[in-house]
Amino acid sequence: MLKKIAVALTVIVVAFLAYCASKPDTFRIQRSITISAPAEKIFPYINNLHDFGSWSPYEKKDPNMKRTYVGPDSGKGAAYEWEGNDEIGKGRMEITSVSEPNNVTISLDFLKPFKAHNTVEFNLQPKGDTTEVTWLMYGPNEFMCKVMQTFFNMDEMCGKDFEQGLQSLKNICEK
Repeated sequence: MLKKIAVALTVIVVAFLAYCASKPDTFRIQRSITISAPAEKIFPYINNLHDFGSWSPYEKKDPNMKRTYVGPDSGKGAAYEWEGNDEIGKGRMEITSVSEPNNVTISLDFLKPFKAHNTVEFNLQPKGDTTEVTWLMYGPNEFMCKVMQTFFNMDEMCGKDFEQGLQSLKNICEK
């Protein structure tokens, strides 16, 4: 009887791991908002990492977060390292590409609570008197992330943060 239970549990675990492994090898999370301001007004808040804290939802999750700025204040090569509470963790982001005033690309490296290497893009698309701002993050979907996605909807979790951050950016830029 014990042997049958062990075999059944093994089959269940193997089936679960196979299910997790079958998830896509990459992920993409994206949210957009329309801001009643020209791209030239919005762009500096994204391109200057010192201004990031004024609208980033992650800054509000840990006001005691330790921040270290590296390189120039803005543009390619500007970097920001952080270490915070369990929700924020530890990591680094660096602007890798800029096309003013329409795009900022950032290399985002999480070190704790888990390692992950992703790309973040902010795209600003002028539309008459407004600008559509899109915040997206994409990268490899490592096995542990696939397991986590079985229990948590990462698009909803991160998407809510993106929506909150974009709304804060809108509030600042429309003043």
